[in-house]
Amino acid sequence: MPVVLLPAVLAAEAGGQRRFELEADTVGDALHQLPVRNLLFDEAGELRRLINVFVDGVDVRGGRLLEEELRPESEVRVVGAVAGGSACAAAQRKRHA
Repeated sequence: MPVVLLPAVLAAEAGGQRRFELEADTVGDALHQLPVRNLLFDEAGELRRLINVFVDGVDVRGGRLLEEELRPESEVRVVGAVAGGSACAAAQRKRHA
């Protein structure tokens, strides 16, 4: 049965559970079963752009993403992208522009 692993931030919203064994044929099937699906998907049902998904260590965002097929031994890792920067870094970019 495929396993989905959540980062600590999302696990906190899932009652502290980080690991989910789910019956799912695709990445989308698995992610839609999670108790934090509202944090993963936007109002249009699209995966939020700051959410990255890895299946067996391979980033699937550039491939079939939600349609990516899972094997019973698949490990799906959900990773929140890091965005932003410090005010100091922004000031440095302005000086070099």
